[in-house]
Amino acid sequence: MAPRLRRLGDEELQAALAGDDVRALTKHFLAVLGERAPGRSVEVRVPPYAAVQVVEGIRHTRGTPPAVVEMDAETWLALATGTLGWAAAEEAGRVRASGERADLTPYLPLA
Repeated sequence: MAPRLRRLGDEELQAALAGDDVRALTKHFLAVLGERAPGRSVEVRVPPYAAVQVVEGIRHTRGTPPAVVEMDAETWLALATGTLGWAAAEEAGRVRASGERADLTPYLPLA
């Protein structure tokens, strides 16, 4: 997990939820994903906030991993909290996913 990504403590999480702190919530849920799906075969990008490499699989040492998933923060938070399903997000064009293991359904929701 990238050093900038860390799970928020309970009080920090409640404050972020109450204050609608998109940056903190995005990084928190990416950190949770990194803990639940450790690995480096899929890069999940939520610009401009952060990215994390997750899911065991093909090891790579340089450049972009074999699979990339990218979305905006609103979509990421909806997926992480379970208010949006993976299939619905893909059908609506809110998620751009390519490569093996790019389907994050087994790991979502995170909350």
